[in-house]
Amino acid sequence: MKKSNFINKTPETIKVVAFDDHKERLNALKLLIELEEGLQCIGTYENCSHLVENLSPDPPDVVLMDIAMPECNGIEGVLQLQKHFPQTLILMQTVFEDDDKIFQCIQAGAHGYVLKKTPPEELIAAIYELVNGGSPMTASIARRVLQLFKSQTSNSQFQSFDLSSREVEILSCLVKGLSQKMIADRLIISTFTVNNHLKKVYQKLHVHNASEAVAKALKNNIV
Repeated sequence: MKKSNFINKTPETIKVVAFDDHKERLNALKLLIELEEGLQCIGTYENCSHLVENLSPDPPDVVLMDIAMPECNGIEGVLQLQKHFPQTLILMQTVFEDDDKIFQCIQAGAHGYVLKKTPPEELIAAIYELVNGGSPMTASIARRVLQLFKSQTSNSQFQSFDLSSREVEILSCLVKGLSQKMIADRLIISTFTVNNHLKKVYQKLHVHNASEAVAKALKNNIV
């Protein structure tokens, strides 16, 4: 398969690891990743029981993480990844649209959240979006996240965090689930400019990624 037409800032192949308790799905994910020229599957595991031991020899750039797994589930896996491999990007994959699980994943530090029924080409796109600073999220999940945080923070006091009008505009797009490319197209600016604005937003909000920025924006009624 030829390399997809997604912007890839990294010159090297993106190393991916998949966690899922269904062997057939693991095999399908491995095949999908290996057919993509810019990606390399360096491991597949049925749970997170030995995550640190398994990943330490060659930490991946991206982890595809299932939630419901035996012995050690995906949420616990995210916590381990954040502690031992903070540079690894985490894309949650699940059949669930449960508010509690969504909230737990975001709080644990997941960078993106897609349903397992997501088409293969969209899953590949999500991996590239993660690597390029985005926070991919299935539309139905994005709506639930928005509703979840609004319902929990409706009485929060407004704080601006000294964001510029453009930064608030871009943050608002991020909250709506738009990718960096979609934000760039909507605001008629380059993805490079969007990325620079987001770096300033993260700095002002004292967060590390898009998921944390969305959570803080909603909690503090910034958008």
